[in-house]
Amino acid sequence: MLKTIILPLDNNTVKELRAGDQVRITGTLYTARDAAHKRMAEALKKGQELPFDIKNQVIYYVGPTPAKPGQVIGSAGPTTSSRMDAYTPKLLELGLKGMIGKGYRNNQVKQAIRDYRAVYFAAVGGSAALIAKTIKKVEVVAYEDLGTEAIRKMEVQDFPAIVINDMYGGDYYQEGVDRYRKLGV
Repeated sequence: MLKTIILPLDNNTVKELRAGDQVRITGTLYTARDAAHKRMAEALKKGQELPFDIKNQVIYYVGPTPAKPGQVIGSAGPTTSSRMDAYTPKLLELGLKGMIGKGYRNNQVKQAIRDYRAVYFAAVGGSAALIAKTIKKVEVVAYEDLGTEAIRKMEVQDFPAIVINDMYGGDYYQEGVDRYRKLGV
């Protein structure tokens, strides 16, 4: 069953999501990759504010390519989420409700997702040009010097994703491995 999600996320929406749910996301999300996460961590260590209010937000792990003439953005496919694992628990503690990327998360992140009632979505790798069509507006909000890794505010409409890790400990990747093993392969 396809679920529609309107951002920002709230506890009621997160409670309804289960590993394996297919979703379409509409609203405002933020982008951040490795370098931006490192800067946010450094800012927090210095007692500084984050460059955007993280409460109930979703971060998309992406470094989009430049837009061609007439486009809002270039290709915008997900990057490997595990590169942000060292920073994620603190951001979840501060109110981050969701992340979009690709690949597995470590056990510390999965525990933080449960502890802080959040969700991890996967976007399909290899579909960067198609994903870009769901992005309606983009603006750089912080760390412009990082180029493609700058933090951006994006308006998306019907952005396709799958719930991988839910607040109940569900892990869609692990469920797939378990099903495969039951086949006796």
